Amino acid sequence: MKSHRFPTTPILLVVIFCLFAANAWAADKKAPPVKPADQYAAFEVHPNEKVTVAAEPCDDPKDCDFFRLPYLQHGFVAIRVIFTNDSDAAISLDDARIQFISINNDKIPAATDDDLQRRLFSTKGAAGRKIPLPLPLPPVTVHDKPVDKQIIKDDKDFGFNGTTVNPHSTLAGYLFYDVRQLPDRPLKGAELYVKMVHTVDGKKQLFDFNIPFDKWLAAQPGVKSADNVPKP
Repeated sequence: MKSHRFPTTPILLVVIFCLFAANAWAADKKAPPVKPADQYAAFEVHPNEKVTVAAEPCDDPKDCDFFRLPYLQHGFVAIRVIFTNDSDAAISLDDARIQFISINNDKIPAATDDDLQRRLFSTKGAAGRKIPLPLPLPPVTVHDKPVDKQIIKDDKDFGFNGTTVNPHSTLAGYLFYDVRQLPDRPLKGAELYVKMVHTVDGKKQLFDFNIPFDKWLAAQPGVKSADNVPKP
């Protein structure tokens, strides 16, 4: 016989408790409060249109600990994009394109949930693939692992909660950009390019915004290690 005693608490109960504690810990994590766009280090204002857009990178894992997953350590940089609308007309982001432009003019779109899933969990996305079978049978669709719930929760908690920026209000959200193939200091000389923002009625398209990250880097107290985003 084994001399040690087995724990009296059921293992399943322990697992459930640990999962609950982990989820509760994640739920308590909050992103920094949103400020008007012109209160950030890197922003561009259009005085005539009365709209300001700011870009605030999260380039240090310690500053990004509210995320449930380590996106930064997997080659992504998180950028909070802030829209402040001081005009009397609502603006729409439905058609907006928000691109990371590297120092070498690489144009990188914001990552989708599927992009994050493939990188962090080594899957081929949730769309599925068709495997042909001998005739006359139809192809069979095989689905890969769906997008992880933690990615979906992070998007819900920290992404944009809408696409309309109401008059005299601010809307912000985090976007992720895949910079793994860029030089070791991807923010240096790069910029955030925002285009195709228009009024909700569609009658006016705003001028493009170009927000250089060098403005943000210059405002930092020192050279931060994550200006060199870790490459997996």
